Amino acid sequence: MSDPDEGRAEPASALAGVPDEFQRLWTPHRMAYIQAGPEPLKHDCPFCAAPGKSDEEGLIVARGETAYVLLNLFPYNSGHLLVCPYRHFGTYDEATPEEVAEIGALTQVAMRVLRKVANCDGFNLGMNQGEVAGAGVAAHLHQHVVPRWATDANFFPIIAKTKALPQLLGEVRQSVADGWPVL
Repeated sequence: MSDPDEGRAEPASALAGVPDEFQRLWTPHRMAYIQAGPEPLKHDCPFCAAPGKSDEEGLIVARGETAYVLLNLFPYNSGHLLVCPYRHFGTYDEATPEEVAEIGALTQVAMRVLRKVANCDGFNLGMNQGEVAGAGVAAHLHQHVVPRWATDANFFPIIAKTKALPQLLGEVRQSVADGWPVL
């Protein structure tokens, strides 16, 4: 006979420590980013550094001639990709026609791949240009490709300023890279 309570989440009051009303989402993989702090971004451009790393280490899923695609280290959703030119510049109007064309083409492929491997229902696409516009790395242009699902909205981001991400970055990078067509 099976236990009817098997598989149920325990209330916080039943766990070790001082009981409170908070539920915990354990995300130990995020400790690397917390410990690094904001200092690395002050001196090094992550989008200039990534292409010099292995695809796995740089979270790169595809490389083109003038631009490449990688996972966002701080994703809004699982599969949140960035399309970046190799060249370091800050705004879209500084891109060459070749960079514009490849950023657009890589964005289209990213959407097709995410539809296939993540079964998403839609996308948010965008570029925040300049610190005042919300760019986390304002000095290096990057296009966001954020997969969205009909069921992905919940109270966490609004009430608790928390995102629940169901997959680790390495797993997402591998599935997107495996789904990327050979050019």
